[in-house]
Amino acid sequence: MLEYPLETLIAILFHAILAPATALHALLFKRDPRAAFGWIAVCILFPLAGPLLYVLFGLNRARGRAQRLGLTEFGIAHERGAAIEKPQPLPPEIRETYGELARIGQALSRHSLVPGNAVEPLINGEQAYPAMLESIATARRHVLLSTYILDHDQTGRQFKQALADAATRGVDVRVLIDGFGDWYSWPRSSHSLRRSGVNVARFLPPRLLPPSLALNMRNHHKILVVDDQVGYTGGMNLGDRHRVDKTDNPRPTADLHFRLQGPVVTQLRQEFLRMWRFTTGSEDEPAAQPSHSAGDLLCRTITDGPDEDLDRLTMLLIAALAEARHSIRIMTPYFLPPRELVGAIQAAALRGVDVLVVLPEKNNLPYVHWATRNMLWELLFRGVRVVYQRPPFHHGKLFVVDSEYTLIGSTNWDPRSLRLNFELQVEVYGADFAHPLIESIDRAAAVGRPVTLSEVDGRPFPERLRDSFCWLFSPYL
Repeated sequence: MLEYPLETLIAILFHAILAPATALHALLFKRDPRAAFGWIAVCILFPLAGPLLYVLFGLNRARGRAQRLGLTEFGIAHERGAAIEKPQPLPPEIRETYGELARIGQALSRHSLVPGNAVEPLINGEQAYPAMLESIATARRHVLLSTYILDHDQTGRQFKQALADAATRGVDVRVLIDGFGDWYSWPRSSHSLRRSGVNVARFLPPRLLPPSLALNMRNHHKILVVDDQVGYTGGMNLGDRHRVDKTDNPRPTADLHFRLQGPVVTQLRQEFLRMWRFTTGSEDEPAAQPSHSAGDLLCRTITDGPDEDLDRLTMLLIAALAEARHSIRIMTPYFLPPRELVGAIQAAALRGVDVLVVLPEKNNLPYVHWATRNMLWELLFRGVRVVYQRPPFHHGKLFVVDSEYTLIGSTNWDPRSLRLNFELQVEVYGADFAHPLIESIDRAAAVGRPVTLSEVDGRPFPERLRDSFCWLFSPYL
């Protein structure tokens, strides 16, 4: 009779219990059959490790917590006795050309399309950081900052000092840092901010006691709101990496951020406070300040995330791609769109729309770059132009349709952004805003390297095998 060590028998027993339980959970609650099948296989085939990986990466804790705190879209409205923003009449020029897209945006967002906004692009940390620091330095009432990463380098220390100085002046300073992103630097910025008297919170921090092991579902919002008069959003974290002109920068990362003024700043404020309440449970809010018209752009904030906002951005992107008549410009660091977005891009190209996708030639996540190479043939085969942008690595995210409609914000075109992270985008209607961005994308493409179908098809077998293997895990990258 075979005899097994006691610890082996215990491990077998635990796996016999945990594997079916986690596999059943994946079967019942995963919306994508590929993800469900993958997780079921992982849970069953990898003893103990499979169920543990599912608990760490597969469970959606955000939706349940949002419902318990009353943070679903209608929960907020009912709980506070307020209504979702009433839609405002569309200007005739928008109603005639992009009326359907504007109505879809209204259906997908808790915010209305508001006029009277000014939006200014800020290139790299060289332009963005001084503007943001100046706004913090002149704050009189409140500063609301949400970021994924706040590094403890020269730039990070400048921001932390500016925030501490504002708090010392009596300004209501609130900083929300992602609980996982907070570990990107040491010492952790949340600790140093708290010691300097800044009101700081961490979004879903992973910890053992009390247990909170959610490693997915990160807060990727980039928001800075000062006195409700000026706001900033885009793709930029706070650190030296985005100072591209810094001679001793070991990993220069180009990026885009935007300064906003007008009624849309109130929407950024509301989204910050929604996530602040999600994280802290606090109902306290700084006194709202009236917004004033600052320009002629129509804007609306839209969020996406694994709570009640799931798939909103994907649906909006599909609608915008379907509305395109002349041109589509996509710039993103990570490009692994789901099947429905691939189909929408292909359909636009087949209609004769000029579709250009600009990606970094050298990526900070090589495995994402390899997975992308495996699916590019689907776009190239249908006439989509793909260009690799020359170094340094470009982290900017832009989506422009017909020189009229622009999406700016934090979202990448990959499963992590579109399904796992909490993301924030701002719709901007206006040709005067879109034209310079299109010119910037086209300039980057003109000096970049076009990707051809023959290049993709001619990859050596070892590269094809590597790229295919990485692509296999694209839903989890």
